[in-house]
Amino acid sequence: MENLAAKLCSLLIENAETAEQWKLLGQEKDGSILVGWVQESKGNDVYTSCSVIARYDQLDNKLQILHRFPEVLNIVQATINQSHTLIGYVTKEKSSSETNDSPKKHSSSDNNAACEAEFYRAFIVELSTDDTKVHNLGIEKSKQVRLQFLYREKEQLGVDKFLMLIHHECVLTYTVQFDTSVNESRPINELKSEVLVKTFIWAQWDMINQVLYHIHHRQIPASLVSEDENNSKSSRPTLSGLQFHDDLPHETVLNIPLNLPQLLTSSNCGTYEDDVIPLRVHDCSLDLIMVSDSKGMVCVCHHYLYRPVQPPQHVLNSLNDSNTVHFAYSVTLLHHSCVIHCVIPGIPWSRAKLMRPTFAIYENHHMAVFVPGLFLHFLEIGLNHEPCCHILCGPPPSVSSRASYLVPLFDLENAGKGTRRNSHHNSNNTDGSNSLPSSGSSVLTIDLPTLDLVRLTIPTDFLVGVFRKETSVETRLGILHYFLCHRNDMEIVAELVSVLAEKPRSLDIVRFMQEFLIGSSYALVQKNLLTDTVPLLAFLPVTTIGDYQTFDIKVNELSVTLSHEKLWNTSVMLLSPQQRLVPYRSDLWTRLWDQLSRNGGDKQRFNPGRIAEKLLVSLACYQPEALSRCSTPMSPSGGFVAVPLGDLIVNRGIKLDSNLPFNETESCTASKQEHIVSVNLRELSMYLLKNGTHTSTMLTRGSCTALHVHAMATRHVAAQLEASRTLCQILCRAAGVDPRIEQERGFGLIDKLDKARRWLLFTLLQRYRYSIESIAYPAPQGFASFFTYLGYRTLDYSMFLQYIQRSVFELQVDVGKAILADMSDAKKDVIQKLGLLSLMPRSRAKRLLNQWLHPVSLMLRAREHAANILCGEESQNRVGSRPLQHRNHHNSLAAFPSEDRLSPLDTFLDLLTAKASLTELDFGLLIEATVTSTEDFL
Repeated sequence: MENLAAKLCSLLIENAETAEQWKLLGQEKDGSILVGWVQESKGNDVYTSCSVIARYDQLDNKLQILHRFPEVLNIVQATINQSHTLIGYVTKEKSSSETNDSPKKHSSSDNNAACEAEFYRAFIVELSTDDTKVHNLGIEKSKQVRLQFLYREKEQLGVDKFLMLIHHECVLTYTVQFDTSVNESRPINELKSEVLVKTFIWAQWDMINQVLYHIHHRQIPASLVSEDENNSKSSRPTLSGLQFHDDLPHETVLNIPLNLPQLLTSSNCGTYEDDVIPLRVHDCSLDLIMVSDSKGMVCVCHHYLYRPVQPPQHVLNSLNDSNTVHFAYSVTLLHHSCVIHCVIPGIPWSRAKLMRPTFAIYENHHMAVFVPGLFLHFLEIGLNHEPCCHILCGPPPSVSSRASYLVPLFDLENAGKGTRRNSHHNSNNTDGSNSLPSSGSSVLTIDLPTLDLVRLTIPTDFLVGVFRKETSVETRLGILHYFLCHRNDMEIVAELVSVLAEKPRSLDIVRFMQEFLIGSSYALVQKNLLTDTVPLLAFLPVTTIGDYQTFDIKVNELSVTLSHEKLWNTSVMLLSPQQRLVPYRSDLWTRLWDQLSRNGGDKQRFNPGRIAEKLLVSLACYQPEALSRCSTPMSPSGGFVAVPLGDLIVNRGIKLDSNLPFNETESCTASKQEHIVSVNLRELSMYLLKNGTHTSTMLTRGSCTALHVHAMATRHVAAQLEASRTLCQILCRAAGVDPRIEQERGFGLIDKLDKARRWLLFTLLQRYRYSIESIAYPAPQGFASFFTYLGYRTLDYSMFLQYIQRSVFELQVDVGKAILADMSDAKKDVIQKLGLLSLMPRSRAKRLLNQWLHPVSLMLRAREHAANILCGEESQNRVGSRPLQHRNHHNSLAAFPSEDRLSPLDTFLDLLTAKASLTELDFGLLIEATVTSTEDFL
C-alpha cells in the first residue's frame, strides 16, 4: 500500500516538510490527478500559510504546481482545461452574508441573529497570464457546486468550454473566448453562460466518454397516465445522458425511467459528501454511481439501506446491535437489459450508515463490488454472454482492513498496457469493438479519507483458497467458470477439479463436472472464430446456471440474497444510431445499441438436455454392429471434424498421443461415441438454422448461412469431445492414476492398482459417466470398456450385475472377453459366465461364445445350429466337421448304444438331414456336443 500524499511529498523539490492537509481535488480524461495542500512558509520570522493546487501526471510521475493562493482556502474541487491554461476550482467557506439562496437559522437568543452557513463559490484562474488573473463566477450557493472542463479529441486554441453543476437548480455551460492576438498568454476575451439542464436531483460526469448523466423529474405523457392518478404524480424520476462532441452540440442519448425510494419526493437531507471521484453532485438521499466501459457496457449502481418492517421507536433510538437494517445494492446492466439485486440483512445501523461499496470494472468482463470489512462481490457483466456466474467471497488480501471507502482511479498506465495487449490479440476479439479496455487485471483505487493508493487485485491463489473452503455451490461454480471461460487457465482448473475429487461422494460434484464440460466447450469454440460466425455464439450453451435465478449465499456468517430481474424493452430508452447527430459514428452508445440488438428478443441458448432425452430412445435401439462407419461424422472417411487443441486444429482421423489410462480404440463397427456426436451435430445444426439465421444481422440467408451454421455446429461437437477427454484426464490424475507415470494402460493397469486408488478412480469415473450422459456429451473411445472392467474389479459381483442390468456398464467384446477369461471353469463361475452372456447383445454374445472352449459353449452352439436347421435357416459359415476331441474321455454308452438299441443321435441326425443337405450340417459340432452332454459339468 502506498499513500498518495507521501508519494507526492517526495516529488516536491522545496518545502516538502511544510506541505500538509493534502486533498484530492479531481481527475481528468488524460489521467492527471489534481491535488491541493496547505503550504507554510517563513518570512521575517513570520509564518504564513497558503493553499496550493497542483497537477500530478501518472505516466511521467511528475508533480506540477499550478497556482499558489495568497491565503488558505477550503478548496473542495478543481478542474483544468485540455491546454493547461485555465483551472477552475470550488471553495466551501462559511459566510454570514444574507442572500436569497442562504437559509437562515435562528439561535435560542433573543436577537435571532443569523448563524453562519457554508456556501460554495466557483472561480476560474488564468495560468498563462503573468498576474494569474482570478475570475469570480459570481456563484454563492448553499447547494453543492461543481466545475468541469470539456475535453476534445482535437484541441481548439481559441475557445474552451466548461460545465457548472448546481444541485437542485441547473447545469450551466460556460464558453470561454480567448484573445488569440496575444500568442503566448491568450487571455480571456469573453466568458458567457447558458442553461443546459434545469432542476436535477443527481448528476455525474463521465470523464472518459465525456458524458453527463443526470436524474430529473420528467412528465409522463398524458396517454400513459391513468385517470385515478394525481397530477402531482404525473412525473417520474428519469436518468438521462448528455453526450458532448468536439464541434457539434450535445445530444441526449439516454432516457431511463427509474424506480427510486420515496426519499426523492421528501425533503432531502442536505448533507453533502465532497467526494470528487467520480465527479458527482448529490446529497445523502441518493447514492448512485454510473460505471461504463467504452466497449459498450453501461451499469447503474445504486446503494441503499432499508427496513422491511418498521421497528418500535425505542429500538430506533438505541445504538445497539438490535437496531439493524438491510444493506442492499442493485446493478442495472443496460447492455444485458437486466438488474442484479443483492440484499444483506441484519447489519447494525451504526455500522451500515458508514459502509459505502466500491463499484469498479475488473478485467473487462467482471465488476468488483467491494464492501470494506465485509465481502467482495465479483459480478459477471461481460458482453459475451448473460450475467450468471457471480463470485461472493471475503475481502481480498490486497486490501487492508483499515480501508474505509475506496474509489477507482483512471489508471492510464495500465489502460495503455491493455490497449497494446488488445491490439496484439486483435484476432481473438469476439465482441466486435475497437475501444479502449479497462484497467486490466487490477483496479487502482484510492481510500478517500486517508489517500492511500490500493491496488484492488484478486489473485489466483486467493480464488483457489476460496474454492477450497467455500460451501456455496453457486460461488464455486462461478470460480470454475471464471478460470474456464475468462482466464482459460487449465492448470488452475485441474487444481480445482482435484479439490472436488477430495470428496468424491458429494452430490454436487456432477454439477461441477457439467460446468467444466459446457464451459470448456464454449471456451474452445471461441478461439480463432470467424467474424461472420460470432453472432451464433449467443445460441451455444455456456454454463449450467440458469438465467434469472434467486439464491442465498453464506459468506463470513452473513446471509446474502442474490436475484436477477429482466428489464423490458431497453432499446427504446436509447437513441438509435440513425437518430444521432452524426449517424452511425462509433462510440459508447452505438456499441451499446449493437449489444442490445444482439441480445434483443427472447433468445434461448441451446439446451443439451434435449439431446439427452432423445438419446434415451435412440440408444435403447442402438446396435453398433449394424451401423456403418461412413454414416458418422467422426469416422476417418466420413468427413473432416476440426478439434481445437489449444491453438492447434487437428484432424480427428489422425492418431493422437493420448494421456488417458486406456487406449482410445474400440472393436465395434461404429462406436457409441460416433452415434452421440452425430445426434449432437444434427440437433445443433437444426437449432442454429432455425434461430440463428433469422435473428442475426451479420449473416445473410442462403448457402453461406448454412455453411456458417455447419462450421459452428461441427466446431462445437468437436469441442465437446475434446472437453470430455480433458475432464477424463484430469479426473484420472486426481485419483492418482497418471498415464505418464504408469507402466501399463487399460485392463492391465486396473489389475495393478491398489484398492484405495481403484475405489477412488471408480467413484470419480462413475460421476463422470453420469455427467456426460445427462448432457449428451460423448465419452472417449475405450472408456466404456475401461470403466466396466474397473467396476468388475471394484464392486461385488452382485452389485456389478446390477450396474449391467441398469445399462451403466457396457459389455463390449474386449471387456467381455477379459472378464470371462478371468473367471474359472468351476460350476459357480460357469453359471456367472452364462449370466453375463445372456446380458449381451446376441451378435456380441455369439462372438464370445465361439471363443470359449467349454462344454457349455459346445452345447449352446450346437443347439443354435440345430435350431437354425429345423427352422429352415441356412447354417452359418461352417468349417468342416470338428474332430471328436473329447470322445476318449467320456462315457459314450448313452449316446452310442449297442446294436440292439437305436441311437438317439442317429435319429436326430436323420431328422436334420431331412431338413437340410449334408453340406449344411456341422456333424463334428453336433456329435461333440452330444458326447459332452453326458458329463456332469453343471
